[in-house]
Amino acid sequence: MLAIVIPYYKLTFFEETLESLSNQTYKYFKVYIGDDASPESPKDLLEKYEGKFNFIYHRFEENIGKKSLVSQWDRCIALSKEEEWIMILGDDDLLGSSVVASWYENYNVFNGSSNVVRFASKKIFEKLISVPDIFVHPVWEKATDSFYRKFDKMTRSSLSEYIFSKASYLKHGFYDYPLAWASDDRAWLDFSDNKPIFTINESVVFFRLSSVNISGRQDNILIKNVSEIEFFKFIVKHKLGYYDKNQRLRLLRRYMAEIRKTRNLKISEFFFILFFSLKYFDVDWLKKGYRKAFDRFIKKGIK
Repeated sequence: MLAIVIPYYKLTFFEETLESLSNQTYKYFKVYIGDDASPESPKDLLEKYEGKFNFIYHRFEENIGKKSLVSQWDRCIALSKEEEWIMILGDDDLLGSSVVASWYENYNVFNGSSNVVRFASKKIFEKLISVPDIFVHPVWEKATDSFYRKFDKMTRSSLSEYIFSKASYLKHGFYDYPLAWASDDRAWLDFSDNKPIFTINESVVFFRLSSVNISGRQDNILIKNVSEIEFFKFIVKHKLGYYDKNQRLRLLRRYMAEIRKTRNLKISEFFFILFFSLKYFDVDWLKKGYRKAFDRFIKKGIK
């Protein structure tokens, strides 16, 4: 069975999320709702959906999402039972009516060949105003290629549109970046375990961008930048070997650019970049690709 885990905090759009679950054409799933000590109780709303789909509601007495969103995800996942596959659905995101049905229809295709399954996605804004584009993907795709397409702004990605095996989650876990920013991107790289991501393009997950969620807010840019620095350091250290020279150079430059947004380069970071540059590029390539970048850093100063 599939577990759909909802880390709950905001009531604003939650009814639309529940309605999308109620509208699933195939109901063989169980929903686990973990209330992060929210001041907005969903109990009255949940009463409307009793009997419409199978769910368990649990209220945590301590709010930990503001300290560590990944810790909130973890304790919500821990509510699940024997289910072997998990979706973490945002409390403001929506599932197209055929999402669960299409997952089961494709189960024999991806089971054993993939640890991570995703759906086509579409952005919605505030009160169900949507953009026209639906983002689809290759049916089978390496996780590193998938990430690079997002990095290259050829696609988008968010937590809610993925289903992953519990075994891969228990093996790797979500990395706890501040605000969980990039924690999902890293998870698909880790959870895949070098197996391809499988995509179901015929069903759509709707990701909501609003002023009340992390992605839409503008008052947390500095915290997001800290996460980006840490995430791209991970990419440089562990994933550069999966890319060609031009891609490697762009990823290294992105790591440097994230640092440059808020501060000078540390001496340890300078040698970190130099080490991986020497590992993956010849001297002529380095001179071509890095001279201006390093000159800029040196002029600004290295701590």
